[in-house]
Amino acid sequence: MITKDMKIGEIIRQHPATIQVFSRHRLECLECQIADLETLEHGAGIHNLSVETLLEELNRVADAAA
Repeated sequence: MITKDMKIGEIIRQHPATIQVFSRHRLECLECQIADLETLEHGAGIHNLSVETLLEELNRVADAAA
């Protein structure tokens, strides 16, 4: 399960299918140098996205790919 406290880089490594969600929201996390340091909650806030909505989408995609 993906949580808001997880680092973005960790999410992408553990659940590669989530890249499509990040891209859909125009979050180019694969190219971001701080993806391994930034939590999902912080990244969502910086980009004015609802962390709860993002979490729901990320977990749905991660669960479907498992």
